[in-house]
Amino acid sequence: MIKQLKLLLISLIISVLIISILMPITLAESLNKPSGQQIFTINCAGCHPHGNNIIRRGKNLKIKALQKNGYDSVEQIKWLVTNGKNNMSAFNDRLTETEINQVANYVLEQAKNNWQ
Repeated sequence: MIKQLKLLLISLIISVLIISILMPITLAESLNKPSGQQIFTINCAGCHPHGNNIIRRGKNLKIKALQKNGYDSVEQIKWLVTNGKNNMSAFNDRLTETEINQVANYVLEQAKNNWQ
């Protein structure tokens, strides 16, 4: 019985070590990093609530508008968020590359799901 408990404990410790080594970020780091949705809510939703555009109606974040305007991939959305265009400000001085990537992925995912 004691031998079985020792084996169980050893296998549990090995499993925890393997998981901690294979995980790219720690739990604490992941809790401190905002999600694409949080980044969007803080930085974008003021002008783009629910994927709309309060300044220029046709420049919304719906999939048809993104396709029409040539921003229907993560890379193209990242470029737009980074550099801005016309009335849209550039966010390269406010967001990290990781945050820009997160928000671009979130926008494209939401557009494909009709912002629901």
